[in-house]
Amino acid sequence: MKILQDKIKEVSLSVLPITLIVTILNFTLAPVDIDLYIRFLLGAIIIILGLGVFLWGAEIGVSEIGTVMGEYVAKSKTIFKVLGLGFILGFLITVAEPDLLILANQVSSAMGGTIAPNLIVGVVSVGVGSMIAIGFLRILFRVKFSYIFSFIYLLIFIIFAFISEEFQAIAFDASGATTGAMTTPFILAMGLGVSKLKGSSVSEEDSFGLVGMASTGPILAVMILSLVMGADKIQGTAEKFEPVRGIISPIMQTFKHTIPESLIALLPIALLFILMNFTIFKLKKREFIRIIIGLFYTYLGLVLFLNGVNAGFLDVARLMGQKMASIESQIILPVLGIIIGMVVVLAEPAVYVLSSQVEDVTSGYIPRKIILATLSIGVAVAVCLSMLRIVIPELKIWMLLVPGFVIAIILSYFTPPLFVGIAFDSGGVASGPMTATFVLALTQGAADATSTADVLRDGFGVIAMVAMVPIIAIMILGLLFKLKTKKEGIKNV
Repeated sequence: MKILQDKIKEVSLSVLPITLIVTILNFTLAPVDIDLYIRFLLGAIIIILGLGVFLWGAEIGVSEIGTVMGEYVAKSKTIFKVLGLGFILGFLITVAEPDLLILANQVSSAMGGTIAPNLIVGVVSVGVGSMIAIGFLRILFRVKFSYIFSFIYLLIFIIFAFISEEFQAIAFDASGATTGAMTTPFILAMGLGVSKLKGSSVSEEDSFGLVGMASTGPILAVMILSLVMGADKIQGTAEKFEPVRGIISPIMQTFKHTIPESLIALLPIALLFILMNFTIFKLKKREFIRIIIGLFYTYLGLVLFLNGVNAGFLDVARLMGQKMASIESQIILPVLGIIIGMVVVLAEPAVYVLSSQVEDVTSGYIPRKIILATLSIGVAVAVCLSMLRIVIPELKIWMLLVPGFVIAIILSYFTPPLFVGIAFDSGGVASGPMTATFVLALTQGAADATSTADVLRDGFGVIAMVAMVPIIAIMILGLLFKLKTKKEGIKNV
C-alpha cells in the first residue's frame, strides 16, 4: 500500500498543474458551464486514482510479462521464430489499444465510413507487429539505430510525397496512438528482456528503441493503405460537436464503454501469457500469482484513467479550444499550446514507465527528472507548432514533419546510441492517452472556431507533432551529456 500511495502522490503532482490551468481559463478567458467544470474536476480525481493504480499494476504485471516474453524471444534459436514471435506479440498488444480504437473511429467517421474502424486497427497492428519483429532482429544483430531509422524514414518520406495532406497527418497520428497506456510498458519491457539476455556490453543501449521502431510501422501501414485503396482526399465532414450535459450520468455512461474496452485491451496478452506459462515458462506459483494480481490492478487503473479522460476532460478541452480561438489575438493559441503542452505530458502513464526505466538501466546516471523536464519542453513546442498551423493557413504539416525528422536522423549520427534509443521511444510515450484525447480535442475545437482552418486537416496532426519534437529534444539532451562526459574526462586526466 505504501508503494500505491507513493504512486498516487506522484501522479497528483503531475495532474494538478493542468487542472489548475483549466480552472484559471474557466474563470477568465474561456468559461464553461458549471456542470462541465464540476465533471472536469471529478475527472481529474478519477485520473489521479486510476493512473496511480495503473502504474502500480503495470510495474508488477504487464512489465514483468514483457520481460519474460522478451527473454524467451532472445533464447529462440531460429530467425523465423524470432520474427514470428515478435510479430504475434506486437499485433496482439496493439490490436486492442484503446487509443488506437478511438482514433480509428474518428478517422472512419471523418471519411464517411469509407474505411471501417476495424480495418484501420488491423492494418496499424500489422505495421506494429512487423516493426517489432524487425526491432528484435536489430537487437540480436546489433545494428545501429542511426542506420535503421535513416532507412525507415527515407522510405516513409518517399511514400509521403504521393499521399494527400489529410492522410499524411492521420498516418503520423496513428503512430502516436499505438504507443498508449497498454502497449508502451509491454514493448519497453520486451526490449529490456531481449537486451538483458544478450549480455552484451551494449545491452544498456539495446534496452531502448523498440517503441520507436514500433511507432514507424503504423505510418508505413496507413500510407500504404491509402495508396492501395486509391484514397486521395478524405470524404465526408466532421460531426458537429455538442457537449454532453450533466455531471454523474455522463461518467456512468462512459464506464459502460471503458470497462469492456479495457478488458479487451488486456485479455489477448493475458491469455497468451497464461497459455505460455503453463506450457513453456512454468514460473513459480508465487511469481505467477503476483503477475495476475498486477494485471488485475492494471485493468482497474486503465478503466478509471480512460473514464476520467473521456468523461471529464474531452468536452471541456473542445469547448475551451473553441473559445480561445474565438479571441481575436492570434498569439493566444500558440501561448496556450506552450502552457498546455508543458504540463499535459506529465500526466501520460507511459512517460513514467520510460523515465523510471532509463534511471534504472543507467543506475541513476540519467535522472528521471531530467527526462521528464526535457519531454515537457519538447511537447510544449510541439503543441505550440500545432496551434500555429491553425492560425497560419499557409503552414502545412509536411513543412514541420519533414524537416523535423530529417534533423532527428542527422542528430542520431552524433548522439550517443543510448540516447538515440531513448529519444525515439520518447516520441512514442509522449503521445499517449492524454494527448490523443485532451490535446487533440483542444486543437479540434480551435480549428472548428477558426474560419481559415479545417477540422479534419488541421485538427489531425497534433499527435504527430507531439511524437516528433521530443525525439529532437532528447537527442539534444544526449549531446549535452556527451559534452559533460568529455569535460569530466578532461578534468580527471
